[in-house]
Amino acid sequence: MNRRSFLKSANVAGLALALPASTFAQTEKKPAPATLPNPNTILLKDYRPQSIYKVPVTHIEKAKYPIIDMHSHPYAKTDAEITAWLKTMDAVNVEKTIILTMATGKEFDDIKRKYSNDRFELWCGLDFTGYKTPAFPDSAAKELTRCHDQGARGIGEIHDKGKGLHSGKSDAPGMHPDDPRMDAVWEKAAEFHMPVSLHVADPIWMYQPMDKHNDGLMNAYEWRLDNQPNIVKLAGMIEIFERTLSRHRNTTFVACHFANLDYDLAHLGEVLDRNPNLYADISARYAETAPIPRFAAQFYAKYSDRLVYGTDMGFDPEMYRVTFRILESQDEHFYEIDQFDYHWPLYGFGLNDEILQHVYHDNAAKLLAARAA
Repeated sequence: MNRRSFLKSANVAGLALALPASTFAQTEKKPAPATLPNPNTILLKDYRPQSIYKVPVTHIEKAKYPIIDMHSHPYAKTDAEITAWLKTMDAVNVEKTIILTMATGKEFDDIKRKYSNDRFELWCGLDFTGYKTPAFPDSAAKELTRCHDQGARGIGEIHDKGKGLHSGKSDAPGMHPDDPRMDAVWEKAAEFHMPVSLHVADPIWMYQPMDKHNDGLMNAYEWRLDNQPNIVKLAGMIEIFERTLSRHRNTTFVACHFANLDYDLAHLGEVLDRNPNLYADISARYAETAPIPRFAAQFYAKYSDRLVYGTDMGFDPEMYRVTFRILESQDEHFYEIDQFDYHWPLYGFGLNDEILQHVYHDNAAKLLAARAA
């Protein structure tokens, strides 16, 4: 008998011994007790713990240093929403936001006109139309040239979660970043000094069995990839990415979301060491790294010149402030389930001023300035 079963049975037995016999013999009808929640019926997706610990809570209204947000999207759809976003950027100390449109053609042109304020910088997508025909990659390079002439200053966010390249509404199933057909596209990006924001793979638990051992199950199930046939898994995608990086040294790549190696930062460090043309953005992986604050802070310190700030979570003021709390404070055991949809507690990294300046601003500024070199 385990400790929990023992205590339960002992409590029942003790209660029986302590109560007088009349208690058990009583037949008078009593009001039914209020129904208590049954913990056996609580679903993992509904689990919303609240911290019991009386520890410091830090509210950071604005970032300690000006920010260049290297990973956002055209979330604001109207002029009024764009104006509200700009006010939020002022309030939280965001100097510039990179809008990864993932778009080409008329769609890119429309977004570019809408986001005409110089506080936003627009990056275009890639056109994979006809990727199986002889017209490709010249067709993609031609549209990239047109987008560049229309004001695109980078490329992204380009996805490959293991089934092939994807850019907005354009897909190339089975073609990965290291495919020889992509060589001319990556070289054109280098020619135009356009960095490439590349999203390779997805978090590790999306590929793992959806069982009781899956650490990120409550989020993984919604985005599961374990049941996808003929998919290149995370390790294979990192190998593909490294082959791309080594073949195109003149092209600057930004790996979105820590290249989804947030669970193995030491491996990401090795990838960065081998590839001087690579940066990594930290967007949308705060909840995945905040549970390991000491190790994550050591990683930030070692690679403080290769990491860039990003959000990828809309433009609500509190969203930004959650990221500041994780990066700047030393707060312990707090939850941000509504932001991140994980049930585990988070911890602040307490990064020093030098690291914060690099990650918030200086690394991105250097990356963007290199385009004029």
